[in-house]
Amino acid sequence: MTTANDPTTIGRFAPSPTGPLHLGSLVTALGSYVMARHGGGRWLLRIEDLDIPRVVPGVADDMLRTLEVLGFQWDGEVLWQSRRGTVYAAALDRLLQSGVAYPCGCSRAEIARIATAPHPGDEGPVYPGLCRNGLPAGKSARSVRVRVVDEPVCFHDGLMGIICQNLASTGGDFVVKRADGLFAYQLAVVVDDAESGVNQVVRGADLLSSTPRQIHLQRLLGFPEPAYFHFPLVTDPGGAKLSKRDNAVSLAMGRDLERDGHLLLFDSLCFLGQNPPFCLREASCQEILSWAVENFSLAAVPRFAGPFPRIS
Repeated sequence: MTTANDPTTIGRFAPSPTGPLHLGSLVTALGSYVMARHGGGRWLLRIEDLDIPRVVPGVADDMLRTLEVLGFQWDGEVLWQSRRGTVYAAALDRLLQSGVAYPCGCSRAEIARIATAPHPGDEGPVYPGLCRNGLPAGKSARSVRVRVVDEPVCFHDGLMGIICQNLASTGGDFVVKRADGLFAYQLAVVVDDAESGVNQVVRGADLLSSTPRQIHLQRLLGFPEPAYFHFPLVTDPGGAKLSKRDNAVSLAMGRDLERDGHLLLFDSLCFLGQNPPFCLREASCQEILSWAVENFSLAAVPRFAGPFPRIS
């Protein structure tokens, strides 16, 4: 695994264009950027536009422009998931050929009706394994699932410490190709990170529960496991997670980023516990990012979600 001071680090920021960048997105972008750059590593940009029905036209371009205005510079070309179907299909075929994935004919409604464990996971009730040994009579394939084992998947998160999750009891065999024909996020992100050489994943704590499934896929496909760092979420004043569906939390809403973007960067550093000198609030975006790369302290990052500060 890499550390924040490893010049061979390859980090990435991977927003989904299902809504505009918000303050939580900025914190994640900033955290991933400074941790990758701190030791001279590379920082990649990926647009996760795989879930086509939820993609909002024009948002991806707005994201790129926003990042540029705020001074972020990425290495290489932007990777677009929507253009990588053949790559995901090849990985899925490997899973099917090795017998660790199988076609499933169950609908969400059917699973919800008969699931023995009613407590929902990230993707609904625990899958009861109806198609694990072949499609039952009268069923046709709808999706593709990956087999899990009844034992914990553990990893060390750079902020949260040791995390363990038993995939069998928290979700069961999970979908890697959806009934609508789209490849699932869990498969795509694993394939993309491996192919791009990403060895440091910095993202929001809301994705912490997805990591064991991704590690399971990495092991099945023979991919290396990146170092993971799940940063605290930005909440609204009432303590709720910011949502892309709420335009009020958009970075650009009511702001001139050309004029005030540096203040957002300054406040983001304060949210991450970095204690930048107050005089830096008048610096340019590039100067603030340079200071952050030089002085970033992982130990100072809070472990819990909280509201965005208004220091500047």
